[in-house]
Amino acid sequence: MTEKRYYTSDAVSGEAQVLRCEANSDGLYEVELDATLFHPQGGGQPADSGTINGIPLVRLENRGDKVIHFLGQPVTQERVKLEVNASLRKLHSRWHSAGHLIGYAGEQHGWRPVKAHHWPGEGKITFNATEGALAPEACALSEKIAAWIADDLPRLVTFDNALRQVRFGDLPVYGCGGTHVVSLAELGEVKLTSLKVKKGQLIVAYQLAE
Repeated sequence: MTEKRYYTSDAVSGEAQVLRCEANSDGLYEVELDATLFHPQGGGQPADSGTINGIPLVRLENRGDKVIHFLGQPVTQERVKLEVNASLRKLHSRWHSAGHLIGYAGEQHGWRPVKAHHWPGEGKITFNATEGALAPEACALSEKIAAWIADDLPRLVTFDNALRQVRFGDLPVYGCGGTHVVSLAELGEVKLTSLKVKKGQLIVAYQLAE
């Protein structure tokens, strides 16, 4: 089992113990660590990038309860230095947190978020309707989101039977394994670029200001 330190820490550098480093059939080296700072792709969020002992990560993979790190060359030390690309991590965290706010706003209008895509440049949240839900106006959602950002609500992380829970201020809890901003003022402006209802689902696309 890999300890996922990004669950409880915002650190972008640290050390870990190498448990395994083996070449695979693709010519890459699979590195298993006792703990990682790197977030693999999942939950609608792209993977982190960075280096292990200065060697660039090629990709990351969730494999059961382990995170496998793929490198182009082997690591030979028992302990290694992890360096996460801090600017990319911050970008991914902003997009993911913005997606949560859109989910909260949709819920207040009777829509339940069922799918999220938090990739920079192509953010999209998909909702199913609850009974009596009507398609909201974009301005109504935007006003709620802007107010939460203006209040700079803090991120809170808890665990329920080992399942990670994320919320902002007194807003609802979402089960989530992704990374998030420390408080909402880091988001800047969240722009809703389209709202459409298709086959009974509400789809909200969004962008973040640079």
